Amino acid sequence: MDKKTGHLLEVWKQNTDNLFREDAIHLDETPLEKKNRIARLEANPEEWKKEYFSKFCTAEAAPFHLAHDKRVLNNPEWYEVISWSRELAKSTRTMMNIIYLVMTRKKKNVLLVSYSSDNAEMLLKPYRNVFEQNERLKSDYGDQFNYGNWKDEKFVLANGASFRAIGKGQSPRGAKNDEARPDTILIDDIDTDEECRNPDRIKESVNWIEQALIPTRSISVPLLLIACGNIIATYCCITEMAKKADKHDIVNIRDKNNKSTWPQKNSEAQIDRVLSTVSWASYQKEYFNNPVIEGSTFKEMTWGVTPKITDCDEVLVYSDPATSNKDRTANKNQPSSKFVGVIGRKGLKYYVYTCWLDVMNNSKFIDCVFEADSYFFKSGGDSYRNYIENNSLQDPFYEQVLSPLIKQKATDTGIGIPITEDTRSKPEKYTRIEGTLEPLNRLGNLILNKKEENNPHMKRLEAQFLGVSPNAKVMDGPDGVEGGVWLLKSRTYSFSNDYRSGQRASRKY
Repeated sequence: MDKKTGHLLEVWKQNTDNLFREDAIHLDETPLEKKNRIARLEANPEEWKKEYFSKFCTAEAAPFHLAHDKRVLNNPEWYEVISWSRELAKSTRTMMNIIYLVMTRKKKNVLLVSYSSDNAEMLLKPYRNVFEQNERLKSDYGDQFNYGNWKDEKFVLANGASFRAIGKGQSPRGAKNDEARPDTILIDDIDTDEECRNPDRIKESVNWIEQALIPTRSISVPLLLIACGNIIATYCCITEMAKKADKHDIVNIRDKNNKSTWPQKNSEAQIDRVLSTVSWASYQKEYFNNPVIEGSTFKEMTWGVTPKITDCDEVLVYSDPATSNKDRTANKNQPSSKFVGVIGRKGLKYYVYTCWLDVMNNSKFIDCVFEADSYFFKSGGDSYRNYIENNSLQDPFYEQVLSPLIKQKATDTGIGIPITEDTRSKPEKYTRIEGTLEPLNRLGNLILNKKEENNPHMKRLEAQFLGVSPNAKVMDGPDGVEGGVWLLKSRTYSFSNDYRSGQRASRKY
């Protein structure tokens, strides 16, 4: 085989191999074309990521991704805590951003910190693999492998940038790269469930971050500090770092309207499937940044046999249509549940016969109110009272939205439900729930209908009860039960003769 033929075969093999690589390199461009292409990509970071990280960019970025990238890439001095749900690519997007900054020589000395040195090295490994295996990156920026400076815990690129893994509590001193102090600190997976159960250990960890880790920086050189982590406890490293950060970006798997925050990747059906396989408390923690501390107020709930509805002293349907304006502001990232419950009293005992508790639109909520009415009469009941919460923090929502829907539903079904507005000015939510319901539950006088134990709405109600605490974000079900029990205890009812409030509903099925 002559030299020319051998060269042609080598070119053919190179092009054939390149054809089947996901990160195929550009073989047919001139040096000037290559230079212009790289400049164009560097001017558009999202396109840069798609060019060099096609294996990761399998779905279009969501608006929150792009907003985060803009903050991180345009602010050399920046401190951001990212509490994105699982499956929203917080670590992956961070890796792509950091490599972009390093390859464009905007950052030089990167520290990656985790709860242990082993975990930090594991999190650093994907970075090292990129520089070893990404052919597009190597073709455009040169082979970055640096003999003698390529270890699991630290490696230095051929362009002079360095990466080092550090476990929490280790000494970060001596983290210079030549004369450069760290200009990038990545904190990932810093909290553990075990440590979060001990406030003293969290305080010790936060002190290490503030007194040992961050001071490794140079005062005169901009520092990018990114902490990736979900809120797994009400007091953890992430919550404490967030107080000092320029930005705490909280994004749940679903938004306040209960829609996927990254529909390009996670469909509603896929989310439903995943959430159906874990408990309410578990998915609140992992996907909604809502750590539920079980047993802090209600250690367990009582499931028992309920009397016939006709044997109760009083029965009512209580509905809570939405969180108040105060709660909506405090929990802007948390979708709120609506509640409808059939609640009865016999002597000193209070029974939750059934409930509807879920994130739902207003039309579905009114359907549930009518379903509760049907449940009562199909259970043999004769008359009951029907209440919907409508205090000053919710007004004029009832008049403008719910009342027209109720009237339309009555027209469609031929069934009129005389509804009374509960206009009670309510104290703080936790205080009410703890004061009204905890003593009843502790004495065995608050009972959930055992026949409904497999009802997912009743399961959610139990889970929310077990998660009640002063700092709990989701207590919509217990809040609704409190409203109904308080009315039953007070035995004070108001009536009027209009459509919305009147005599007890009375109907036979």
